[in-house]
Amino acid sequence: MKITLVQHACSADPEANLGRVHDGIAEAAAGGADLVLLQELHNGPYFCVREEVRAFDLAEPVPGPTTERLSGWAARYGVVVVGSVFERRAAGVYHNTAVVLDRDGRFAGRYRKAHIPDDPGYSEKFYFTPGDTGFEPIDTAVGRLGVLVCWDQWFPEAARLMALAGAEILLYPTAIGFDPSDDDAEQARQLDAWITVQRGHAIANGLPLAACNRVGTEDGNHFWGNSFVCGPQGEMLARAGAQETVLSADPDSARPEQVRRVWPFLRDRRIDAYVELARRFRD
Repeated sequence: MKITLVQHACSADPEANLGRVHDGIAEAAAGGADLVLLQELHNGPYFCVREEVRAFDLAEPVPGPTTERLSGWAARYGVVVVGSVFERRAAGVYHNTAVVLDRDGRFAGRYRKAHIPDDPGYSEKFYFTPGDTGFEPIDTAVGRLGVLVCWDQWFPEAARLMALAGAEILLYPTAIGFDPSDDDAEQARQLDAWITVQRGHAIANGLPLAACNRVGTEDGNHFWGNSFVCGPQGEMLARAGAQETVLSADPDSARPEQVRRVWPFLRDRRIDAYVELARRFRD
């Protein structure tokens, strides 16, 4: 499976942003991509920097206008597309939702972000209801996709549950960046931690992993890009910088089986000893 990540900056013009998405999908398809991964909330600026009621007007149903556009492009170019939507489920119930369109344009499924941050510059708890779709892979023409979203990427439990449910690759649409007030050393530590924890998920589960992040400065957040694809031993297959780019890699579909035979972490899990993991904290 050849996977392509579309990393770009976002303006206040949704059509311009969707134009970037379309061009990225077209370029990916021309390069032989089977799967295109887009970044988190790719239709516009990252609005969660502050709490504003009017931002709820940006939400839309799923399926809806964005999935219709992505569906048409998936069918036109014959690729599976993983996109991101601010979903209006009902009045007062909104989700940060990843959507999957199969290569024939069929709506294959959705994943609603489970872990919702509330950090400086990332006031997502004001906007998003925690997801209730569970950690279930989405079946497509190119395989079983373990789709998660951004803050989920820090939690090993989410990746593990996707792996246990048969995911063949872990995918993370993402919007993460630096606080410009942090010094260079702190910024470097944060970026390294972000890459390292996800490579750890790949290794611990014997699966390839791809994370697509946005770039550019938006209302005080400097999104660091650095989208990447790694293999089931955490080996880096492709990595972007901090500029707009279309990044491709070819994970070997046979490697997870080979790796799990020599590093059988799933076999050796002591599931009888993990009851305490269901507690918030062991006081």
